[in-house]
Order: sequence, then C-alpha cells, then structure tokens
Amino acid sequence: MFEFKPADFVPYKNKEILEKARNIKREDMEKHHNTNFKIKIVEDVGGIWISDMVARIQRSDLLNEKLVMIMPNPCSVAYETVAEIINRFNINCRNVFAFTMDEWADNDGNIAPVTYRSGFSYSFMKYFYGKINPDLRMPESNICYPTTQNINDYSKLITEAGNGGADICYSGPGWAGHIAFIDPNTPEFACNSVDEFINMDARVVTLDPMTIMQNSLHGVFGCSGDIANVPPRAATIGPADVKRAKNRFEMHAITTGGGFSAWQRMISRLVLYGEVTPLVPSSILQLWKTDVYVSEEIAKPIELLEKVGY
Repeated sequence: MFEFKPADFVPYKNKEILEKARNIKREDMEKHHNTNFKIKIVEDVGGIWISDMVARIQRSDLLNEKLVMIMPNPCSVAYETVAEIINRFNINCRNVFAFTMDEWADNDGNIAPVTYRSGFSYSFMKYFYGKINPDLRMPESNICYPTTQNINDYSKLITEAGNGGADICYSGPGWAGHIAFIDPNTPEFACNSVDEFINMDARVVTLDPMTIMQNSLHGVFGCSGDIANVPPRAATIGPADVKRAKNRFEMHAITTGGGFSAWQRMISRLVLYGEVTPLVPSSILQLWKTDVYVSEEIAKPIELLEKVGY
C-alpha cells in the first residue's frame, strides 16, 4: 500500500468521507437523507435551467408578481436563449429583479466595474439585459450587481427586494466547493460553526487558489491556464443569502471543453453526499429544500484510467 495525506492547500481532508464520496454508485446518486434535497440526473441540465428561468419570468408577468432572482455568471449562451424566448413570446419582465451573485475584485478589494470584459456584471448586462427587447425589459434599476459602493449592503438589498429573501437562487459548485465566491478557508468567512457560517452576509473575499486555477480555464480568461490573469479577490453573496432564498436550484454539469474530463465530478459528490461544512461551502444546500440537477457526464464513475492523459 502507498498511503499519503492530501496536500496542505486541499480544503477538505477527511479521507474516509472522501473515499465514500468518490465511490458512490450511479444508481445511488438520486438518494439523500434530506427528502427535500432532491437530486435528479439528467442529460441536459442547461435546458432545464433555461426552462425554469423562463417559467418563473412568465409567471411574474401573467400574475403581475415581483420576482427576485440571484443569478450566476458568466452564462452567456443560457441568458441569450432566455432573452430570445422572452422576445419571441412577448413576455414582459417589468416585475423581475435580478441580483448577480458575484464579481471580481483587485488586491485592495476594489470591485471590477461593469465595463470589465472578463467581469460577471458586464456579461450579464450584455447577454441577458441587453438581449431583451427594450419594450419587454425590466427597468435597469431592477438589475443589481456588486460594486465597491454597495457590497456592504448587498445582502440587505436582496432581502429587502424579496421581502425576506430572493425567490430563487441559481448556483453550481466550483472546484474548491464554493457557492458563488464563498470559498473554503477564505479569512473573510472564518467561523467556528456551520450555524455561524450560514448566517454570514455578502462581502469581498480572498479567493482560494483552486478557484483562480479553475477560472483560468474559462473562456473569459482564454481557456489557457493563465492564472496570473485572474483577479485575486472577489465580491460575493453570503451563505445567509442562500439560506434566505425561498427556492434553490443547483446545477452540476461542467466538463472541460465539453469532453469527459471534469474537475466538477469529484466535488459534486462531496457537495451532495459529504458532511455539511464551511470547508465545502456548497454543502450547506443539503440543509434546505433544494432542486439539484446533475448531468450524466458528471454522474459517470470516478475510476483509474491507465491510458488516458489530460
């Protein structure tokens, strides 16, 4: 036998739970002890997400009800598709309030402006708000994204807009297990218990190295591992914003370049079936009513592949 401990930078190190998570079988992946934490394995997670967004926006139009949404980014293709459906079926978005969940920040905590092309607010305004016909758009004042000026009150803005919390929070786990940019081991979310953690609001945080590495593979940074080009800090909603949301919709479907390789395959299992801990921030979703959609690619078994490289 060859035994070793995980590297020091690895956030979660419980070897027993890690082994259990990586060996969970496909046929057991839709089971969970929290019956309100519903896991469904599907071929097309993105299609279900688009349908969910459109259905909620259309309902807000038909019933003339406010809809407060926490939105991930960058998701240009999904948002362009939603905008096209809105335009095609003449859905009025007047009642929609959208809060983007995070944004990049520099070393001093200054949050990137909406003009930053690799930024999340830039992407959202261009591919969602900007693609909706002007006569169907929500007022621009209904779109809110983190700024240096509002970050200390960002959770308050969401809570007030949603009369206690957002109507829906869409999310998906990062390589280090983050939800939004709520990273493990970031000093700004230091806490002594899960109860303390889930009551923390929005703030600017120092990013985990794995989050920087993950994003260096994203298109907005060239898909080239250019880790020096990824900002070191970010603004993010807090765990309390996730807790206060009336509905939660979690997606696990990221592969590398659309192939088999997927950094999300292992963290998905740890998020869904491991212990609830700030060391795996997205694991807090297990505590509440959440709809989780996992792609068939992410549900494939984790196994040793002797003749496969990167």
